[in-house]
Amino acid sequence: MPGPGSMPLALGLDTAGVQVPWYFRCPISLELMADPVTVSTGQTYDRASIESWVATGNTTCPVTRAPLADFTLIPNHTLRRLIQDWCVAHHSMGVERIPTPKQPADPDLVRSLVAQGPGLPALRRLRALARESDKNRLVMATRETRAALLEVAFASGSDELQAEAMAVLALVGLGEAEAAEVVAREERVARLGKVLAAAGPLEASVNAGAVVEAAASASGAEARALLGAAEGVMDGLVALVEEKAHARAVRVGIRGLFALCLAKENRPRAVSAGAASALARRVAEGGAGEPERALAAVERLCRAEGGRDAVVAGAGGGSAAVATLVRAMSGRAAEHAAGALVAVVGGSEALQVEAVRAGAMSQLLLMVQGGCSERAKRKAQHLLKLLRSAWPTTDCIANSDDFLQPY
Repeated sequence: MPGPGSMPLALGLDTAGVQVPWYFRCPISLELMADPVTVSTGQTYDRASIESWVATGNTTCPVTRAPLADFTLIPNHTLRRLIQDWCVAHHSMGVERIPTPKQPADPDLVRSLVAQGPGLPALRRLRALARESDKNRLVMATRETRAALLEVAFASGSDELQAEAMAVLALVGLGEAEAAEVVAREERVARLGKVLAAAGPLEASVNAGAVVEAAASASGAEARALLGAAEGVMDGLVALVEEKAHARAVRVGIRGLFALCLAKENRPRAVSAGAASALARRVAEGGAGEPERALAAVERLCRAEGGRDAVVAGAGGGSAAVATLVRAMSGRAAEHAAGALVAVVGGSEALQVEAVRAGAMSQLLLMVQGGCSERAKRKAQHLLKLLRSAWPTTDCIANSDDFLQPY
């Protein structure tokens, strides 16, 4: 039995009956702290646990229940060193030393690099910092840094400088102000389309696509329509989706098309560029790195002229498209899969029968009865009603209106 002041090791560490002092444990997870930090109330927690606590909307200290005056997390270096010493002392008993956590980038360092002006060494250092962690990207995502990067990325001059700045922007992202600055200047939008559609390095196209997606996500419908209408943008994003062995390119292409297709004006353009068939093919092959966004875009494109036929062709034919969408209804994108399936089978009794055979009934009933959103339930109910004539006459559900509510 553990003695006073000690608790059993957490699962996964208790390899030799070693006892961990309670003050080395996070009060939230009760596990050995790897990166102890102190909050405004003076209590210490493991960084990952307290960040998760705050991210879920909590504004009080888990131990004292006192309001957190601010959300600053101060590294407790003394406690971390004591925990590391304890791990080393118990190494022979199967305890591994916790690594020294990497701290976020120093804001002063970032400001210093930005202040150096356009130069490859500073840009490459910024890029390396952005690649290291989400925490670094958060530190770098200031108005000052983004504005400086925008100026270099779209300035006339060295292609290498522009490419490096674009790469950092792709990692850091854009806020509303920076997105507006991109869309408001025709030459900047044109440059994004040119780089996206160019036959140059794939990485440059991927970075330009990420900036397009960031600008579209932070903008309204009018700005999205301007981006989607720019020469090379739609074609370039579709080309990224169709990349064979580059997961990031596919992911960026999907995210970009999803963001642009939120604007109705862009949907016919996307269909013409081959987006509907490319996205459907990715979903059918199971290679969509962003399945929810891919299916949401497919659903929207099904409503555009020619979109439904393009989706069917991209998925490999009517039966294959139905099977793909029914299969997708078992995942997180069920609502969008159901919406797309309505468009695919709506005018074909044969495909409605295929949908029933593929198991659409059970998936739709789970959606209606489960914890889906009201909008998802309405789509499921509408599809159930549409497929009713294709249900086997011996099926008792076929003669029931229990799940058929107005759409």
